[in-house]
Amino acid sequence: MSRSTPTTVVVTGAGSGLGAAVAVRLARGGSVVGVLDRDGDAARRVAGELGPEAVALVADTTDDASLDDALDTFASHTGTPAPDGVVCNAGVVAFGPLVELDAEEWRRVVEVNLTGTFLSARSGARRMLAAGRGGSIVTVTSVNGVLPGPGAGAYGATKAGVARLTQQMALEWAADGIRVNAVAPGLIDAGMSSAVLADPGVRTARTAAVPLGRLGTGADVADVVAYLLSEESAYVTGAELLVDGGVALGALARLPRSAPGAADG
Repeated sequence: MSRSTPTTVVVTGAGSGLGAAVAVRLARGGSVVGVLDRDGDAARRVAGELGPEAVALVADTTDDASLDDALDTFASHTGTPAPDGVVCNAGVVAFGPLVELDAEEWRRVVEVNLTGTFLSARSGARRMLAAGRGGSIVTVTSVNGVLPGPGAGAYGATKAGVARLTQQMALEWAADGIRVNAVAPGLIDAGMSSAVLADPGVRTARTAAVPLGRLGTGADVADVVAYLLSEESAYVTGAELLVDGGVALGALARLPRSAPGAADG
């Protein structure tokens, strides 16, 4: 196995956005990628762009049987019983104030973001455990799981839940050589944020809020995912790495002080 990337990786929600960016990065690094998405056309399109070794996998990450069928297909394609890596990226968001959030919409976001991450990781881990050669799992959280954002609905709560779930899985599977880590994107110009950033005023304001002075890209996130999957991070498990250009660190920096040197908290 290369020290830069694992050999076989399944990426969920890879038919578009961040998932597609991760799939592209891993394929360029030499991985055979399983492009898993519930939208079969999107999965096939991305897999086709990656080359003949990539395989499109159609599955609903909230459904055990669907995931198992997809991972069985990937095993047949690669000739190995378990993937070396799994990236649990599939997610949804429903914007709006909590007082107006429909209970069914709350449940949908929880089911996809939290339960779907658990089922995807568990499906991969079961195969890794049976194969007895370890592996690496990366979940996708968010800066919204670290700092709440107005109008994010259930999204932030689910991403905070994924962060703790990541630690739980890392603890339980470490003895079997399975590492589990999370990447927490910040203000990224890709995926779910595309519609929000289409507003020039919002784009300008968000860019100004980033200490590094620019919005992140899908490639920024994908590079960190590749690191967490690789042997370069062989002694890292249970970690959540922020890929936010310093947004979380800069939260207090954006607040005025009443006097020079005044302390907060």
